Amino acid sequence: MKQEDRESLLAHVQEYPPDHSQDDPLPSTLFRYLYIGHFLARWGARMWEFSVGLYMINLWPDSLLFAATYGVVESASTALFGPLVGQWVDRLSYVKILRLWLVTQNLSFMIAGGTVMGLLIYPDLKLTNFSAFVSLIILTNISGALGVLSTLAGTILVERDWVVVISEGHSPEVLTNMNSIIRRIDLFSKLCAPVVTGFIISFVSLKASALTLALWNTISVWLEYWLFISVFNGIPALGESSQRKITRPSQSDLEGIGASTSQERSSLLSKDENDSDFAKESWITRVIKMVSRMPYVNAWSVYLQQDVVLPGVSLALLFFTVLSFGTLMTATLEWEGIPVYTIGIARGISAAIGITATIVYPILQSHILTLRTGLWSIWSQWTFLLLCVASIWIHKSLWSAYMLMAGVATSRLGLWMFDLAVIQQMQDQVPESDRCVVGGVQNSLQSIMDLLGYVMGLIISNPQEFWKLTLVSFAVVTLAALLYTLHLYRIRKHLLHFEKLTPFLKCFTGSQSKNS
Repeated sequence: MKQEDRESLLAHVQEYPPDHSQDDPLPSTLFRYLYIGHFLARWGARMWEFSVGLYMINLWPDSLLFAATYGVVESASTALFGPLVGQWVDRLSYVKILRLWLVTQNLSFMIAGGTVMGLLIYPDLKLTNFSAFVSLIILTNISGALGVLSTLAGTILVERDWVVVISEGHSPEVLTNMNSIIRRIDLFSKLCAPVVTGFIISFVSLKASALTLALWNTISVWLEYWLFISVFNGIPALGESSQRKITRPSQSDLEGIGASTSQERSSLLSKDENDSDFAKESWITRVIKMVSRMPYVNAWSVYLQQDVVLPGVSLALLFFTVLSFGTLMTATLEWEGIPVYTIGIARGISAAIGITATIVYPILQSHILTLRTGLWSIWSQWTFLLLCVASIWIHKSLWSAYMLMAGVATSRLGLWMFDLAVIQQMQDQVPESDRCVVGGVQNSLQSIMDLLGYVMGLIISNPQEFWKLTLVSFAVVTLAALLYTLHLYRIRKHLLHFEKLTPFLKCFTGSQSKNS
C-alpha cells in the first residue's frame, strides 16, 4: 500500500471509527478485581517514587548528586532493558508474567526499603564504614531499578495488552473508558501515596516511611496475585490470547526461515558467479542479518515501522523534563525550604488534576476523536507551563517555588489527556503480534528521555541553577507539541476546520458593519 493511501485510510478511520456491537456483557466483578489489583501494585510503586528523592537528599544534604544518580540508574536500566521486557511479555504466558512481575516488584521494593532503613538508622556509617555505606547505596539503586523494571512488565501486561483483549468485540467506548479508569487509578495512587508518605515523614520519621514501604509490599503481593489470577481465569478471551502468544512463532524465527530460504535461492542462482565476490557478499549479508535478529535491534525495528511512531516520540519527549513532581524537582523544593508535607499536598493536587483529565478525556474524545484530542491536549500543557517559565523572574524564592508548583500541577490536565490519546492510538493501530514489543520500546524511549533529564541534573547539580533546567524542559515540550502537530497535518492535511469558522466570521463581520 502506498504511503498516501495508508494516510488517507488512517484519516478515514479516525474520522469514521468502525461500529462494534457489544456481544457479551462485561463481568463487572472481575473488572473490580482488575482495578483493585492494579491499584495495589501502583500504590507501592508510587510510594517508592515519591520517597526515594527525599531519602537521597537526606543521605547527602545540599546536593542533588545522589538523587540524580539514582534517577540515572533507574532510567538507564529501563532504557536498556525496556525493549527486552516487552519481548519477554510478548512470548511468555500470562500466568508466568504475573508471577515474575509481582514477586520481583514487591521483593525489590522490600529490599530497597530495608536498605534505606539501615542507612537512616546508622547516619554516621559513611564516616565509620564508608565501604558498607557505598554497598548499601548501590544495593538501594539496583533493587529500586529492578522494581521499576518489573513494574514496567506489569504496565505493558495490563495497560497495553489485557485492556485491549478484554474490550475486543465491544464498542470503542469500552476501550476508552477502561483506559481512563486505569489511568485514573494510577493518578489516584500518585495523589494519595505522596500525601500519606509526606505526613509519615513530616510527623513520624523517614525511617517509619521506609518501614511502611517494606511492609506494604510484603503484605500486598499475595492479594495482588489472587486478584489478577481471578481475572485471568474468569475471562476466556485472556486465556485464548495467552495460548496464541505462546504458540505464535516469534519475529526472529520467521526472519530466520525467510533468511534460510533466501540464502538457498541465492546459492542456486549464483553458482556461476565469481567465488570471491559471493563470499564477500554473503559475509556482509550475514553480519547485517545477525545484527537485525538481535532482540534489542529487532524490537526497535518493529517500533519504527509503526504509523504511530511520531506520536510515540512526542510522548517520550515529555519525559525529558524536570517540570514534574519527580526526584529532582522534589529535592529542589525541599532545598528551597518548602515543607515535605506541602510538597506532598502539591503533588496530590497535581494528581487530582490528572484524575480530572481522565474524566474529561472520554468526553472530549467522543466529540473530536482521538487524534485531535491529542493536539488540543499537548498545546494546553504547553500553555500552562508558561507559568513555570515566568517563575524564573520572580526574585522571592517562596513565591517562585509556588508558581513553579502551580504551573506543573495545572499542566497535568493536558499531559494526561495527551498520554491517553497516544496510548489509544497505539492500541488501535498496532497489530496484536507487535503490541507488547511496541509498548516495551515506547517505555524504553521514555526512559531514555527521563535519563537525559537526570543527566542534566548531574551536569547542573546546584539547586540555585534549577532555572536552567526549567528552560530546557520547556523547549523540549515545545518540540514535542510541534512534532505531534506535524503528525496530525500529515494524516489530516489540515489542522483546523476553517469552514466551520466561516459562520462565526460572517456573524462577527456582520455585527461590525451594523455598529459602523
